[in-house]
Amino acid sequence: MAKELAKQYDPKGTEDRIYQEWCDKGYFHTQIDRSKKPFTIVMPPPNVTGQLHMGHAMDETWQDILTRYKRMQGYAALWVPGTDHASIATEAKVVAAMREEGLTKEMLGRDGFLERAWAWKNTYGSRIVSQLKKLGCSCDWQRERFTMDEGCSDAVKEVFVRLYDKGLIYRGNRMVNWCPHCNTSISDAEVEYEEKDGSFWHLLYPVKETGEMLELATTRPETMLGDTAVAINGEDPRYTHLHGCHVILPLLNKEIPIVCDEHADMEKGTGVVKITPAHDPNDFEVGKRHDLPIIRVLTYDGHMTGADDKAAADALKASGHASADEPDVLDCGKYAGMTAAEARKAIVADLQEAGYLKEIEPLKHEVGTCYRCHTVIEPMVSKQWFVKMEPLAKPAIESVEKGEIKFVPDRFTKNYLNWMRGSRDWCISRQLWWGHQIPAWYCADCGAATVAKSAPAACPHCGSTNLTQDPDTLDTWFSSALWPFSTLGWPNENAEDYNYFYPTNTLVTGYDIIGFWVSRMIFSGLAYTGKAPFDTVLIHGIVRDSQGRKMSKSLGNGIDPLKVIDEYGADALRMMLMVGSTAGNDMRYSDEKVTASRNFANKLWNASRFVQMNLPEDFEPGMPAEELLDMSDKWVLSELARTAAEVTANLDKYELGLAAEKVENFIWDIYCDWYIEICKSRLNGEDAQQADTARKVLVWVLDKALKLLHPFMPFITEEIYQALPGSAETIMTQEWPDVGKMTAWPQECADFEVLMDYIKAVRTIRNDMNVHPAKKTSMTIETANPAAFQKGGAYLARFAFATDVALTEKYTGTTDGVVTVVTPAARGFIPMMELIDREKELKRLHKELEKAEKEANMFRNQLNNPKFVERAPEKLVNETRTKLAASEDKIANINQSIQALG
Repeated sequence: MAKELAKQYDPKGTEDRIYQEWCDKGYFHTQIDRSKKPFTIVMPPPNVTGQLHMGHAMDETWQDILTRYKRMQGYAALWVPGTDHASIATEAKVVAAMREEGLTKEMLGRDGFLERAWAWKNTYGSRIVSQLKKLGCSCDWQRERFTMDEGCSDAVKEVFVRLYDKGLIYRGNRMVNWCPHCNTSISDAEVEYEEKDGSFWHLLYPVKETGEMLELATTRPETMLGDTAVAINGEDPRYTHLHGCHVILPLLNKEIPIVCDEHADMEKGTGVVKITPAHDPNDFEVGKRHDLPIIRVLTYDGHMTGADDKAAADALKASGHASADEPDVLDCGKYAGMTAAEARKAIVADLQEAGYLKEIEPLKHEVGTCYRCHTVIEPMVSKQWFVKMEPLAKPAIESVEKGEIKFVPDRFTKNYLNWMRGSRDWCISRQLWWGHQIPAWYCADCGAATVAKSAPAACPHCGSTNLTQDPDTLDTWFSSALWPFSTLGWPNENAEDYNYFYPTNTLVTGYDIIGFWVSRMIFSGLAYTGKAPFDTVLIHGIVRDSQGRKMSKSLGNGIDPLKVIDEYGADALRMMLMVGSTAGNDMRYSDEKVTASRNFANKLWNASRFVQMNLPEDFEPGMPAEELLDMSDKWVLSELARTAAEVTANLDKYELGLAAEKVENFIWDIYCDWYIEICKSRLNGEDAQQADTARKVLVWVLDKALKLLHPFMPFITEEIYQALPGSAETIMTQEWPDVGKMTAWPQECADFEVLMDYIKAVRTIRNDMNVHPAKKTSMTIETANPAAFQKGGAYLARFAFATDVALTEKYTGTTDGVVTVVTPAARGFIPMMELIDREKELKRLHKELEKAEKEANMFRNQLNNPKFVERAPEKLVNETRTKLAASEDKIANINQSIQALG
């Protein structure tokens, strides 16, 4: 015997010990083995600032299940772990910590700040890794990567230079999404839209040539100071007399042109729109079409520009180093220094006083906010680095359309294609210090930019050594877009890992980052390696609370996975996250579901202890000869073969939740509740050969069941497996149960199912009539399939409490005092009067009936009340309907029992 199982399973004392054993013995490390087919997953790298949350737990559990499954199937299964530097989030954390010490970034300087940031990463970056280990992740920790480690940094610089040399990266003043709080640009994918209350301010702009007032509406009146035109549609008959005219910009008394442009929609409002090229993406395009000045009126921290801002911009232009598309900056005078909100209030008041405000119309509208801090985004023209998306998006779209990459579920293909087709050029520069600094150097003497993987010794244009590296860093997603191949050694295309494990196989991720990350990995893999980075994108939903709400700090409904693991064990949490889950759909967390998973673990443990306690010391495991197998042995072995086949098919189709349910149902219902109970009489009987057969089948089936369960519940399966006689060093590297090596007996299995249906029906009626298990009786069974009952006489005696059984094709006996049991294959006639006190039982049943009818009437009255149905929450109404249906079923069962007693 390998080792004795403890009386009770203790996850706390077991899981950490087992995980350390796995690490110590190198089971997670994947060797390059050309005789094996590789299977590779790269972990979506969690932020170094992060802490394990339910979303991580779901994500990592799915990946671990697939990795363990493929490892047992004989693949060289590699799961690459790593973390992301998360530039905005990490910098915000470090800045906040410094603020408590009275320090700022500028006080420390870039080098001093980065020293602090690396210290933060080293302190907190390992925290999420240790938490992933608590969950049981079988990652190859020897290959752990970080998005700013040397290899990933080399890949980033290689890609940047390649794209720049091909003309696919450029720098220029363009409209960007600007976060005034994070003080950086962010990409379109990082903008979240929230419905907010706002207003349409209807303004009046006087026409210089005619003196009439043009009415237009805006949601951002503070930007009017940067207006450089008013647009009308050239086809609008209302304004043909204004072609070539001008308006006088209120408050500034400045003349600006009226332009004809399709952006002015004749069907919306007055058909007149103000054009502020520096602060609206549509206006920016209008400005380009009409060569309008671009005038910035907001600072990058969200205040109105003033004299100093204008002077700095003018000085840059005077130096000759400003590009031709550099925007002008306005001195906003009395509004300078105000926040956008303060300026809005002051400007609206001044417009009203001067007679330029016609009305204020309330409205609800979608407002763009920063996905990190939820501050309202300011569209701003800013000099940034961009990636040209159109040439990169085209092959990435084609790759998915022709099936090189598939999304599971398929409906998310549409999300991906819509995002790729609608993507603008990607703004990749961020005004941050933590991250990959842009590999571009500017010459202070001639103003030229040089892009290179390392600092040039001198300016290649003028020979000056007075060079300064661009202070900005790259968007976090720029480096994580390279993750599937940068982690495997690219750009060294001779790297062994890259050549063997790339392209990867399955990417597991949430639907919320298809635009952020999945799309960028796809076009990056195709552009830089010539290969799709993975063949399948498996999408999971989010974990909601028991009420279906998204978990959030504001609601205070977040569940800490580590606390759940501490209380119930990692296996219970993993199984809870799997059972009932389906790809692409959200799921609900509940303590009841975790408790059920913990109870399942205990059930398995107790069953395994029972098996172990019934094995002699000299027990030799193995499959008995077929002629020694009885009906129940063939049934459980057939059910095992069916379960193994279905679970394998489910996992191959990424139906992980279904697979988990089927394994659990087999172990709990078939193995524990039925087969073990059936075996007890054989184990304790006088037939030594039958006892040994039962033991061998018990162990053989348990061994296979543990292997089927291992990907889902790795810890308890390892602990029990190592206690089985003849077990290997670890279950993790054992062969996945091969259906081709299993035998099934369809006829015996069908006969046994017939028998079980009948036994269940008998036990149910006896339970309903409160018959004690010690009381047995004879019975007559009417059936067209007597073979099943002839073979199962011993089971009828033990589990249907039969003293003797008569089989007949047609029952002709009396029905007086006889209870009838009906199943699809048989009818049983059981004389119950000899087992019960009829009057006492009738009295009890009538009392139960009265109670059930009272309960049903209560639910019925609630549902007959129109106010309750109309005003009560839909969930409560549905629950009441369910309770009424259950009460009515109960009443019907009680009435049936009363009728059976005559």
